Amino acid sequence: MNRLLIVNADDYGLTPAVSRGILRAHRQGIVTSTSVLAVAPGFPEASVWLSRVPSLGVGVHLAAVGEDPPLLPAAQIRSLVGRDGRLPPSWKHFLLHALSGRIRPADLESEFAVQIERVLALGVPVTHLDTHQHLHLWPEVREAVLRLARRFGIRGIRIPRSSARRIPGLGLMLFAAPLRRRASEEGLSFPDASVGFDESGRMGQARLAHAIDRLQRSSAHTAEIIVHPGEAHDPDRERYAWNYRWEDELVALLDGETRAHVERAGFRLGTYADLAQERP
Repeated sequence: MNRLLIVNADDYGLTPAVSRGILRAHRQGIVTSTSVLAVAPGFPEASVWLSRVPSLGVGVHLAAVGEDPPLLPAAQIRSLVGRDGRLPPSWKHFLLHALSGRIRPADLESEFAVQIERVLALGVPVTHLDTHQHLHLWPEVREAVLRLARRFGIRGIRIPRSSARRIPGLGLMLFAAPLRRRASEEGLSFPDASVGFDESGRMGQARLAHAIDRLQRSSAHTAEIIVHPGEAHDPDRERYAWNYRWEDELVALLDGETRAHVERAGFRLGTYADLAQERP
């Protein structure tokens, strides 16, 4: 088993129940890494748990969109927020603002820096950066994230991929290529392959098995599977209208057959820290 597989659970801190699900998927299942959503209302409660699981890789899930407010006051990042002081609700709204020239890179960098600092203040090593709704595919966001990786000495970054032939998947692959090139120029580490964008929020047992099979058939020496587990009962999650199946993903990640499947595919489980060590 000389191929590295990172199983990264996004949205740690979204709610306490999502965070507990991620921790359970690490302790009892195959999750090796998580990306922390520092703007989320569940972050204060869930953040204290991270120091108790040093084996879990920790990244920052940088957010410039979504239901939750930014960390900085609206007056300091005026180009990122609406009149209500809130971030755009989705990547589509963000891109409309970006295409109009409204987004100031300095505002992005300022807000993202505070989010990184909030996670670093927990005293845990930060292994990688990625973004909520994959915004770092967009050139302005990409460059802000790369500057912050350099500034904070963070060596890993996510390069999402898609195999879908629909417009979102094709658009993702178009923007993933320059992200991969720029990350290489900056000396950052990223997996050779990534799955989970197309299955986002629906990585149940069948899709997870299929994802492992796809990676086994690929030539990738290193890979990432993006997942979104959470506990079944979670009233705090009702405010997020994402139609994710958090509990189904948790069941799949805890299944002993899933771990056996990973081993049969020739992968060893690890984190972005392991990935960085493999880079010359």
